[in-house]
Amino acid sequence: MARKKSSTPHRGFRVADQIQRDLTELIARELKDPRVGMVTIQAVEVTPDYAHAKVFFSMLTGDPVACAEGLNQAAGFLRAGLFKRLHIHTVPTLHFHFDRTTERAADMNALIAQAVASRSKNEE
Repeated sequence: MARKKSSTPHRGFRVADQIQRDLTELIARELKDPRVGMVTIQAVEVTPDYAHAKVFFSMLTGDPVACAEGLNQAAGFLRAGLFKRLHIHTVPTLHFHFDRTTERAADMNALIAQAVASRSKNEE
């Protein structure tokens, strides 16, 4: 049997995007946990049934493990804040994960710069 097409295509992406924007504001303005510092929400992935959301974050300074613990402990508070802002039937349970993409990109840039420098020395 063919799957029924959604009347609103890409709704999951729009919901994830709105969750990302609202969480950024909630964490910056209302969350008072000292373990959570300057946090940037990188991405949000929502399950098709909107029951769970993986929230990927990065941070400038501090301990990412302690920050993840603080965010996961505040997940209920943040979910309640999302419930007031979002107008959907089911607000997902939030699961926070530290995103190492920016660290990996910086490491790759350093390696590339090192390779280019060594290559230019060899050509001289």
